[in-house]
Amino acid sequence: MSVVLVVNSGSSSFKYQLLDMADESVLAAGLVERIGDAVGVSAHTVHFAGEGPGVAAQKATYTRELPIPDHTAGFRVMLDAFADNGPSLAERPPVAVGHRVVHGGDRFFEPMPITASVERGIEELSVLAPLHNPANLAGIVAAKQAFPDVPHVAVFDTAFHQTLAPEAYTYAIDAALAEKHHIRRYGFHGTSHKFVSEAAAGFVGRPLDELRQIVFHLGNGASVTAIDGGRSVETSMGLTPLEGLVMGTRSGDIDPAVLFHLARREGMSIDDLDELLNKRSGLQGLAGMSDQRDLKAAIEAGDEAALLAYDVYVHRLRAYAGAYLAQLGGVDVISFTAGVGENAPLVRAHALETLGFAGIEIDPGRNLSPERGIRRISSDDSTVTVLVVPTNEELEIARQTLSAA
Repeated sequence: MSVVLVVNSGSSSFKYQLLDMADESVLAAGLVERIGDAVGVSAHTVHFAGEGPGVAAQKATYTRELPIPDHTAGFRVMLDAFADNGPSLAERPPVAVGHRVVHGGDRFFEPMPITASVERGIEELSVLAPLHNPANLAGIVAAKQAFPDVPHVAVFDTAFHQTLAPEAYTYAIDAALAEKHHIRRYGFHGTSHKFVSEAAAGFVGRPLDELRQIVFHLGNGASVTAIDGGRSVETSMGLTPLEGLVMGTRSGDIDPAVLFHLARREGMSIDDLDELLNKRSGLQGLAGMSDQRDLKAAIEAGDEAALLAYDVYVHRLRAYAGAYLAQLGGVDVISFTAGVGENAPLVRAHALETLGFAGIEIDPGRNLSPERGIRRISSDDSTVTVLVVPTNEELEIARQTLSAA
């Protein structure tokens, strides 16, 4: 039996998924949220296999509202949900628990069995990810109490990008200061970029090590990675997930002198500037909305601010696509993934419409098709294959967990 539990823990919530790795199927998934509030919420979804060939799998969701004071209590709620609604963890016990950890710095570049030393490392790296690593660690501590007799494995968002060359990860600031404070490009969404690039290679039927790929992970947070032979060689996010593309509420690339100017002229503090760039910028800052669906509706209603926000968003996508074409010396496959990448055909079309010179051509019918799953959206004449590839970070974490447990 090869059942793996995957945990993705935030500061006031955690998601989980139980997978049978014999066929990589989902047995159950859930969300425990509003941890620490007066009333917390648990939603537990059980996946049932279809009865007979051609019969779709069924799902049933069970919800509870109750006080959940901390992550330890949250895991007790999760265990109760399994006991009350299935599947039985006594009958299908996890052989390992995999944990998403956002920042592995320059010390964790592969999935790591979680020892006391690894926990200390995750805690020490919280200085680079103060919103994420402490929450990830809280989930690890609680999960180890709930499952004390199985190995726990940390899978790091940054690990896939440890193959970046020094010229790609080095910032041009004082070298001694950068070394002292571990300032460099780390990159994020690594589990997604790895999963998608490998799935794309399988779909086109070519060895991963022969392909030059660009993967756009476009959600509320967004990043793009250039992948050469399965190795990350350039990525848009940097020391933190703030750098790079325009995102839902994050600015992406900006002249650092803007911050000096605002501090001097507006009297904004470091915390004010942090909140501005992370929570009040991007599409939210430009148009007052962070969701691409809302933005599309506003554009159709004649909202000029929404149109400008969309144009800025697409402009940045094209800029990175062109830069990564140059870094790779051409491209074989371009993939779009995550919420926007998988569900916004206009974004995909506009991001690539100026790249015909590189042999990239989108087929409008394929691009607008409501079909789900991995699919080709480039034309038959396109020399570059353009795909939509649904990401599955939980499955990638489960695979890496099994490999390291």
